[in-house]
Amino acid sequence: MGVKKKKETQVTSLTVCHQDLETLKSLADVEGKNLASLLLHCVQLTDGVSQIRYVKQIVPLLEKANKNGTCDPTIRSCLDILAGIYLSLTLKNPLKKVLASSLNGLPEFFLIEATQSFTSRLQEELNTSTDLYSYRRVIDNISSCMENFDLVLHFLQKSLIEISEENRQVFRVFMLVPLRTLSLYGLPWTIQSTSGLAVILFIKAMFHPPEKIPDLISSVLLRSVDPTSAPEWLLSCCKSLCCADVPPSALLFLCQGTLTMLDWQEGRMGPSGEALLLNTVHVLFTLSSQIKESTLEMFLSRILASWTNSAIQVLDSSSPSLKDSLNGNADVVRRLLDYVYTHWEHPLDALRHQTKIIFRNILQMHQLTVEESGSDLSADRFIVELTESLLRLEWHSKGKYTCLGVDHILALAKTIPLQILEVMGDQSLVPYASDLLETMFKNHKSRLKSQAADSTWIDEWHETWVFPLLCVLCEGSLDQKSYVIDYYLPKLLNCNPESLSYMVKILQTSADAKTGSYDSRGALGALMACLRTARAHGHLQSATDAWRDLVSSARIKQGLIHQHCQVRIDTLGLLCESNRSTEIVSTEEMQWIQFFITYNLNSQSPGVRQQICSLLKKLFCRIQESSQVLYKLEQSKSKHEPGNESTRQHPSVSLQQYKVALFPGSSYPTRFSALTILGSIAEVFPVPEGRVQTVYQLSHDIDAGRFQTLMECLTGTFEEVKILAFDLLMKLPKTFVQFQGSVKLQGLFQAALELSTSTKPYDCVTASYLLNFLIWQNNALPSSLSAYLKTQRVACGDGDKSAAVVESNTLIVIKCLLEKLEEEVSRAENSLLQAAASFPMYGRVHCITGALRRLPLNSSPEGLIPNDTDAGHRLHRILNEIQPRDTNDYFSRAKILKECGSFDLEDLSASVPNIDTSAEIKGKEGKTCDVTAQMVLVCCWRSMKEVALLLGSLCQLLPMRSVPEPPDGLLTVQQVKEIGDYFKQHLLQSRHRGAFELAYTGFVKLTEILNRCPNVSLQKLPEEWLLSVLEEIKCCDPSSKLCATRRSAGIPFYIQALLASEPKKGKMDLLKITMKELISLAGPTDGSQSTVPKVHALNILRALFRDTRLGEIIIPYVADGTKAAILGFTSPVWAVRNSSTLLFSTLITRIFGVKRGKDELSKKNRMTGSEFFSRFPELYPFLLKQLETVANTVDSDTGELNRHPSMFLLLLVLGRLYPSPMDGTCSALSMAPFIPFIMRCGHSPVYRSREMAARALVPFVMMDEIPNTIQTLLAKLPDCTDQCFRQNHIHGTLLQVFHLLQAFSDSKYRMNTYFQQELADVAVCTKAKLWLAKRQNPCLVTRAVYIDILFLLTCCLDKLSKGNQPVLEHLGFWEEIGRIISGSELITGFPYTYTVPGLPQYLQSLTKLAIAAVWAVAAQAGEQNRDVPISFSQLLESSFPEVRLLTLEALLERFSTAASENHPECLCKILKILHCLDPSEWLPQTEHRVHLSPKEFLIWTMDIASHERSEIQSEALRLTSKVIAHHMQTCDETRDLVAPNLQQWVQLVVSSCGDHLPTESRLAAAEVLASTAPFFLTNPQPILGLQDTLALWKCVLTLLQSEEQVIRDAATETVMTAMSQENTRRSTEFAFCQVDASSALDLALAVLCDLLQQWDQLTPGLPVLLGWLLGEGEDLMACEESAHQVEEDYPFEKTEINFWAETLIFVKYLYKHLFRLLSESSWRPLSPEMLHHLQRTASEQCHLLSQLFRVLPPTAEFLKTAELTRLRIWEERTLACLRLLALLEGKEGEDTLVLRALDSPAAANQLTLPRTETAC
Repeated sequence: MGVKKKKETQVTSLTVCHQDLETLKSLADVEGKNLASLLLHCVQLTDGVSQIRYVKQIVPLLEKANKNGTCDPTIRSCLDILAGIYLSLTLKNPLKKVLASSLNGLPEFFLIEATQSFTSRLQEELNTSTDLYSYRRVIDNISSCMENFDLVLHFLQKSLIEISEENRQVFRVFMLVPLRTLSLYGLPWTIQSTSGLAVILFIKAMFHPPEKIPDLISSVLLRSVDPTSAPEWLLSCCKSLCCADVPPSALLFLCQGTLTMLDWQEGRMGPSGEALLLNTVHVLFTLSSQIKESTLEMFLSRILASWTNSAIQVLDSSSPSLKDSLNGNADVVRRLLDYVYTHWEHPLDALRHQTKIIFRNILQMHQLTVEESGSDLSADRFIVELTESLLRLEWHSKGKYTCLGVDHILALAKTIPLQILEVMGDQSLVPYASDLLETMFKNHKSRLKSQAADSTWIDEWHETWVFPLLCVLCEGSLDQKSYVIDYYLPKLLNCNPESLSYMVKILQTSADAKTGSYDSRGALGALMACLRTARAHGHLQSATDAWRDLVSSARIKQGLIHQHCQVRIDTLGLLCESNRSTEIVSTEEMQWIQFFITYNLNSQSPGVRQQICSLLKKLFCRIQESSQVLYKLEQSKSKHEPGNESTRQHPSVSLQQYKVALFPGSSYPTRFSALTILGSIAEVFPVPEGRVQTVYQLSHDIDAGRFQTLMECLTGTFEEVKILAFDLLMKLPKTFVQFQGSVKLQGLFQAALELSTSTKPYDCVTASYLLNFLIWQNNALPSSLSAYLKTQRVACGDGDKSAAVVESNTLIVIKCLLEKLEEEVSRAENSLLQAAASFPMYGRVHCITGALRRLPLNSSPEGLIPNDTDAGHRLHRILNEIQPRDTNDYFSRAKILKECGSFDLEDLSASVPNIDTSAEIKGKEGKTCDVTAQMVLVCCWRSMKEVALLLGSLCQLLPMRSVPEPPDGLLTVQQVKEIGDYFKQHLLQSRHRGAFELAYTGFVKLTEILNRCPNVSLQKLPEEWLLSVLEEIKCCDPSSKLCATRRSAGIPFYIQALLASEPKKGKMDLLKITMKELISLAGPTDGSQSTVPKVHALNILRALFRDTRLGEIIIPYVADGTKAAILGFTSPVWAVRNSSTLLFSTLITRIFGVKRGKDELSKKNRMTGSEFFSRFPELYPFLLKQLETVANTVDSDTGELNRHPSMFLLLLVLGRLYPSPMDGTCSALSMAPFIPFIMRCGHSPVYRSREMAARALVPFVMMDEIPNTIQTLLAKLPDCTDQCFRQNHIHGTLLQVFHLLQAFSDSKYRMNTYFQQELADVAVCTKAKLWLAKRQNPCLVTRAVYIDILFLLTCCLDKLSKGNQPVLEHLGFWEEIGRIISGSELITGFPYTYTVPGLPQYLQSLTKLAIAAVWAVAAQAGEQNRDVPISFSQLLESSFPEVRLLTLEALLERFSTAASENHPECLCKILKILHCLDPSEWLPQTEHRVHLSPKEFLIWTMDIASHERSEIQSEALRLTSKVIAHHMQTCDETRDLVAPNLQQWVQLVVSSCGDHLPTESRLAAAEVLASTAPFFLTNPQPILGLQDTLALWKCVLTLLQSEEQVIRDAATETVMTAMSQENTRRSTEFAFCQVDASSALDLALAVLCDLLQQWDQLTPGLPVLLGWLLGEGEDLMACEESAHQVEEDYPFEKTEINFWAETLIFVKYLYKHLFRLLSESSWRPLSPEMLHHLQRTASEQCHLLSQLFRVLPPTAEFLKTAELTRLRIWEERTLACLRLLALLEGKEGEDTLVLRALDSPAAANQLTLPRTETAC
């Protein structure tokens, strides 16, 4: 095992000026023993670490000198030089700390001299400070002196004691810098913060008497300094701070200094100190409404938290008046709570943390104020009311979690643990919820333990905290369980590890009953999660031993192939993870892991793949780390326990058994997982250096075949696979390239060149990786390039030979590519279409970029790559040639050659929008293909992309030089400017989105480099470019080429790249300048001005607000942006309105967050009104004024339509706000003024605006005010006797009532008495306006809304009474509803047509109310007789499908019946209803009801399943199958009745399983197979013929290999059903278990082979299974021709992508089971004719394959990847069949089990023979 060297610490050495150096030389003695000699030796060293040793010798030397009792001039001069050295060092230099430590140990005798030295040096720095850097350096030195040692404090003390004018002057000079910095604008906040501390310290030191200091500071903070009584020194030094116009930042930092520099302990400053404390917090409250800059907000929150800490210190011994001012009911505390509620969900994490501290300190302050009264804090009124108000908050409020946590909350809300667990499905709330739960269960445990005398307390604790957890783990949602396991379970186990046995006991009992499914973990999943968490946190001492006690091996294996992916992951994690990295991996663990690998590499979920690979890497690290422990253990066992050596396995043996499959046709997930795992092995077990003991080396298991397999992985269509394969190849020793041979390597190089001009984009990526692989090998390039290679190596001299080879090879390849590219550019000038069809050039450029990216040019030795100016000029010319022009002239200038002659493309350019326009062009192999104009365009934009990426990469990779002469760089300033001009041209002038988006990628790379470049002229380029384009936008020159359409095209991208790359630690001046200009341009303008600059500004603002890289820096401009968007929406110009709308949408996302769900007004994307307006106070008056303007113009008295453009935007913003119970009642930003205006917006003549107003009103009304508001709105509705009213007004009011009632019904008040009474009052008011629901109201729209209100009321009141309806009965509600329905058109008929507005809506509302009335009568049928207002039969006979459809949905929900139907949707509902019912209940009635006998009904349903559209067809198939299953279960007579139709049904099922069919059809087939499996698939006495039975089994196998997860899961249910029958449960060890599709495929074949033996049908069934193996029914030649034709006809199309199905896996499983079946069972041999037929078919197929292999090129794996893969798969199928046929003839033995191409991804008998697992 190798030992890593500790990284050495780098220390910058100290230096002195020339004058000090000469002084030291003159003072040094000859012996070198005095202090001057010591310092001279120290400063002459260049190593900082060595200097530290000399600095530590200073104090011992001075202690010896102190014995003489004198301070000679030599020591005095040395101390002065030491002061200069200290002040010259940077803050982070370790030498500064060491020097400070030494100086703190100076003998008392030298302190005076040291103080004077530091004083003079500091004064000198103060006098010479002129710029920002100097000020910052002085402030840093002052802070460092105060922090590190007491010299400055000695100086201050000396100044104060002597009180000499000289010292006062020195002290004033000393404080000049902080006083100046507080009044200067633009300085960093940290400097101003330090200055605030210094100013208070200055006042504290200079002012006497001390007891008046608080009064003076109060006057400064309150800006009320009296010039007549203030000290002269204060007015002279702090004049700017004594005036009324002090900047808010200065006041803020003065408050900070007040709280930090004054002594608040035990109230030592007396009453004046208490007054200062209160004045300080009032100043901070004032500043909180003024400060909006994010950094200052952060300072403010910290200072407020510091104030609460100071208040706690003062309250320990304060006056009663201060306690009254700081108790929970005081105004200060209320305002502090308002601050907490406003900022507890602030975007800044650190600010949210400060609000938590403030809240905690508020509680402590209140506790200190009531301690003397001796009252119980848990019963304190303030605490109780605060807790109740917090509990009333919705759980989506994150701040709620930080404020709860005290133990007494359980007494107020016993269900709070379950409530918190319910919200843990939301990722954004999980950290807060888990922290709160941890606090609560820890407090609860402590209280229970302190109260209980024995251990019985644990039962109550388990009942409160553990049992709800187990319920969530078994029954909760997927996300909820995941987050609970990750966040809550570890904390619970850490708190009480003994709870694990309680969990396991309960889950073991439930595991068999709650097995889980594809979307549920069940008890088994919960058990594995608990065990995994326990082991990972060290609660299981030894995993294997613990499993024997807690969980069986069978459970582990069930978990490893469970249908739910997370159960499999948790089980694997249980095996791989351990809190001890050196824990030895047992043989049993390795066998389980190999079993897991067999079936889980092919996971389609990226997250699952990532977890698998991560866990296996942890396992490999454990093996590596535990190897030494294992060696010692083996040695110990060999001496003491020789008989127990087999219990552990050497890790190298385990890893050598581990192989991963990369077989032909393997899916993308399999390859990705396999290559990732192999890469982890290569990383964890690297090639050793020297004689180091190694556990395992991957290279030992790589032979020529496997190396070739890794090379072929570079051909995949997914770049992730290429990257993994390339990285793995690069980790192997370079000697492995010898596997290829010189001829093969030359072929690889030629293949790479050919692929680089392929018409398939992923081929050029393959070419790039191939070339890079050859570049990094020795002697891998073709011999034709060797001449230049030798010359280049000689030129490199004795440098790094490996680096020299790489760079030489890179240069050779690039030169070769450039030569090819030059030829192709010249050919493209003759025919652009020919170039697009035969040699698209973007691949060449991509290969050049790829070669350069892997070359460390910035660190390469000088001259290793020569400055080839000729190649550079050629590259520049080529890039200019292949870049696409953004006009049609580029197409018209190109010359196109065709067989009938040449023609100009002007005609083609005129018809470019027509996608069918194409020309016949000869491809690479001389075959004709159609190339459309769109394909040419694609080639152009791909070329554009590669050029942009190449230029960006060149700027990133190549070192720059400022002047041409010195050869220290490869890019000149002029070249960088030319590259920038190139990007500028394409970003600012291109109109095609693909063009400027791709150019943007390269331009970002350029700007990032320029901002970090030391060259000043290059640093200034981004600023010059930005100011230039802003000026061009402002001037609106008609000759400007800036694109004003397509959302300003690339202009926003251009500015975005310039601003986003600006260093965030600076002042962000460019951003400030840009935002100021853009906000100005986007604001209201004179109508005579052009709108183009405004459109540009709005589009650019949108891009900047969307850019996440700007983060909180952009927030101060949100308010102005919102104003511009809303005002821009009123513009008469469409372009301005469009851009304003887009900007507004972006701002909504920026303010309220990204919408995660479908709910437009999700609680996750809302904000309280106080929080919103406190963050953006400018928007409060703006929105209120705009809303008032909208409300005043919403509906004129004349009835004219007046649409205000801004209404929608205003209502959209306001609808996302909501009032919080925590909002203060006297808030200056109250939301109440908005309510009347929103209500008036509900009168809008626009339907959508009325809806928006209704939704926006809900959050503005407090929950307890909703009933009164509803009653007020209902009272405003007209009576039936009124003559004049407007339906728009009525509709808007009713919508507001409906949405308020809906919100109230969803609230937490639902089950209390208050809710019931208020709802009853609302119902009474509703009855007074019932005429609006009747025919007296002519408007169907308002009638429908009123009926919706009635329906909602009935639902709410019905839920309250749980179906007994006492409230409804008492109010006579049902009688009124019955009258409405009886008088409605449902009874009397409809005189309307569909042209009547609101008819569909009215029909749906009325039908829902009628259905509710029918159910209500049915519920009361046993108590009294009541007339039914309408029946279901009447509803189903309606002529309107809306009525029938709603009725059928209600019946489907209650499992009722229905009649025949012709309307498609209604027919589908009927089929669903019949499928849900028991056929024995309704099938006998078909002849009476629909005049069809049961057999005719079956034929009718099968006819529907054969001819109707997919959804109806699927439902008909389900119903048909259920009817057939019903007949199979009844008497023989009915079974014989349907027997003639079974074959038709089988064909129907088979035809529904095709891959080309919709998902719904295949899903129905899978469900049908699962439901009929006991009758037709596993019946001991087969009902169907063998061919039909095997056809159904083939359907199951086909569906198990579907690309869609939902279909595979449904097919897996079929297999699980088949395994669980009485006659099949012994076929495998996984009966009654949930398994995934991968293992289900293996299990299905195992069950089928076992059934063939049971049925005694092996002989007739074997040819069918061999046909499956051979691929009968698929014509090999036809498949090849079809695939080849597709590739030739569509040169730019992607090949078929395989995400799941792996043919060879199916072949392997089928071969395995057939081989076992033929080897172990006794069966009658096949007839000679059948055997001969099978042999002939397989031999002919083998011969055809050999012919097809011969026509492939030598490097077919790269040039003909798809064809070669298909042929290899056919070859393996054929060979497998031939082996089995040979076995039938007795010619082949046991060694034929493993297939050749399958480098066996799994054990041969993992599922069926558990005791004979073999290594993969």
